[in-house]
This record gives sequence, C-alpha cells and structure tokens, in this order.
Amino acid sequence: MIIHDIGFQLKDGRNALIRSPKDEDIKGMLEYLFISAGETDFILRYPEECSKYTPEGEKELFDRVNASDHEAMLVCLVEGKVAGNCQISWSKGIKTRHRASVAIALLSEFWNQGIGTKLFEEMIRIAENNPDILQIELEFVEGNSRARALYEKMGFRITGVRPNAIRLKDGTLLNEYSMIREIKR
Repeated sequence: MIIHDIGFQLKDGRNALIRSPKDEDIKGMLEYLFISAGETDFILRYPEECSKYTPEGEKELFDRVNASDHEAMLVCLVEGKVAGNCQISWSKGIKTRHRASVAIALLSEFWNQGIGTKLFEEMIRIAENNPDILQIELEFVEGNSRARALYEKMGFRITGVRPNAIRLKDGTLLNEYSMIREIKR
C-alpha cells in the first residue's frame, strides 16, 4: 500500500516527512536498523543480527509492501535521514482479517519530537479506512515505559502478558505485554 507524502514539523522546528519507502531509502534504512538495534534492549534484535538485512532484501520488502493491499510501511525522514519507521498489516483470512498488527521504532536522537504520535495517527487512519479492521494489536517489552505511554496515549490498553518472552544477552528475562486499540465504528 502506498502512502503519499505527509509533511510535518518536529517539536524542535525541523521538518519531517512520512511516506512509503522508496529505493532511495534502502541505504538509510539499513543504517537505521543497525543503529536502532544497539540503542535499546526493547527492539527485538541486536546489531549483529542486522547482517541478515541486505540492499536486495530491503528492495524486495519495499516492493512487496508497497504493492500489498493488506500492509503498509511508513518511513519518517528528517533532513533526509531515516529517523524511524512503522508497519501495519492484517490477514486476508476470514477469521482474523478484523485484526491489524503494528510495530514502530525510532532512532533515539528523534525521541520526544512527535514522530511516534504522527506515525500512529497514520496507522490508525489506515485501519479506520478499512471496514474489516476492528482492532489494532501490538506488543511491548517490560520496562519500555516510553513506548507504553505513547501506546496508551493513542488509545491502546494492555490485554495480556507473555512471561519471560525476551531473554537478553546477560540472561535477564523480560515479559512482553500485548495491547489492543479497538476501532470505533
């Protein structure tokens, strides 16, 4: 699904652009994936796991998602740099097509600038424009209070916990929480 340009201003005054990914974003996306993986334990990959991401793989992903009628990826660019991205997808299956799943991440230098809110507003708009979707679902890792606050601000509520779902390199076990936001029709 193609999302056309959405320009907005960050809290610090810089201009940002949200849109579907393009081939010109591949290098920046690979850098973003690697950097973001090392900035927090709340992303489900470590930097060394990013070697599986290749320019060819990113191009295939971008092409597939952009051509899809059941998923969308949004990239946020600030001064030409990939600041973050998010994705929304839903099943074509009769029993589960009412559920959309979302994921989001931002580089730490862009936290608290309004990007997460803007990305969520667009994902919610996509869900609301699909008459099949009745709820949006996501997960977050224990201790990620910044993400939880954003999700709750955007209307999500906790619906469950997966104990010890995440195991860090040092052996620390963290719970993963499920949240949903119902679409009001």
